[in-house]
Amino acid sequence: MISVDEAQSTIARAITPTQTETVGLETAAGRRLAAPLLANLTQPPFDASAMDGYACRAVDARNGGPLSVIGVSAAGDRFNGALRAGQAVRIFTGAPLPDGADCVVIQENATRNGDEITADAPSAAPGDHIRKAGIDFNKGEELLAPGTQLTGPALALAAAANADNVTVRRAPRVALIANGDELVMPGSTPSQDQIICSVPFALEPMFRDWGADPRFLGVAPDEPAAIRRVAEQALDYDLIVPIGGASVGEKDFMRRVFAELKFETLFEKVAVKPGKPTWFAAGTKAHVLGLPGNPASALVTSILFGRTAIDAFLGAPTSIQSRLGEATLTEPLAQNGPRETFLRGAVAARHGETVAAPLKAQDSSLLSVFARSNALLRRKAHAPSAAAGDRIEYLAM
Repeated sequence: MISVDEAQSTIARAITPTQTETVGLETAAGRRLAAPLLANLTQPPFDASAMDGYACRAVDARNGGPLSVIGVSAAGDRFNGALRAGQAVRIFTGAPLPDGADCVVIQENATRNGDEITADAPSAAPGDHIRKAGIDFNKGEELLAPGTQLTGPALALAAAANADNVTVRRAPRVALIANGDELVMPGSTPSQDQIICSVPFALEPMFRDWGADPRFLGVAPDEPAAIRRVAEQALDYDLIVPIGGASVGEKDFMRRVFAELKFETLFEKVAVKPGKPTWFAAGTKAHVLGLPGNPASALVTSILFGRTAIDAFLGAPTSIQSRLGEATLTEPLAQNGPRETFLRGAVAARHGETVAAPLKAQDSSLLSVFARSNALLRRKAHAPSAAAGDRIEYLAM
């Protein structure tokens, strides 16, 4: 067996990032940048008022004498003249600061009488209530690095930088294949020896959230020829994810079939709980991440290794370290065994502190427990017992 870190490193080394493409902002949500996003302009492009009020000289505002209001500066309609001593310009939030002004007196601190104001601002100083040009970013500045996922705020930043399109990685195509004579699709009437196929319905949205383009190709029974027929449909994908058939039983044919299809196995067991039978193989185009059939095992190993694979395709950081948080345990944990363990748990904020509670039932077949979890609590191999109040690492889900 290899460690979780070794398995992730092996996957990352084997995968080449996907090609780049240019897409409009309207279709870029969730994509990963393949090139830096550079600002096409300076934001804000001018010194602007941060408040509604009056633009003037700070020294005049401190004097407290009446100031002549000589015009208005509004957002999108600036005052074009120059302001002199003893003068003020009515100004609104976001409007350009007039030439000659060095502060804004907010309207609550000014009394207007006709075309004059009296400023109640004895402590006025240059720069008051002014957003300087470029405080957000300057033209040519790198705003987002390659590998950044384009969230809503990131897309707003791109738009503000006057970028109408971005260069991104092509979403890796992922083929999901369920395996097992016992599996039938939801809505079927299972026999007394059958169960409902469920894991692909979790993996599809998970892989999509990570930036992939997943597709479930169906259930393959425990028969090499049938597995091969489904596997051959997936050879043009970037990543093939078989679920089940990963162990060493007499009906576990998945690794054998892919070996016959000229895939090279790079590892076949990981020192992780749950998920020990996880395996990975490299082909000339596609790669294969084989998952255990037990639902919790398949979901945990997808989060650990499927996410790593997708990040590698997208040129993003692949180490688990970049995704770990830390919380305070709410209850004790026994000493851990020889495999790194990921407990299904609940992480929440309590009295200003992030706390983590492992759920009681941890059997790898239990989906109901997974559905109540929002995190995987990490216990390193041979970790000593932990008390309530100790710190623990976790992966948010």
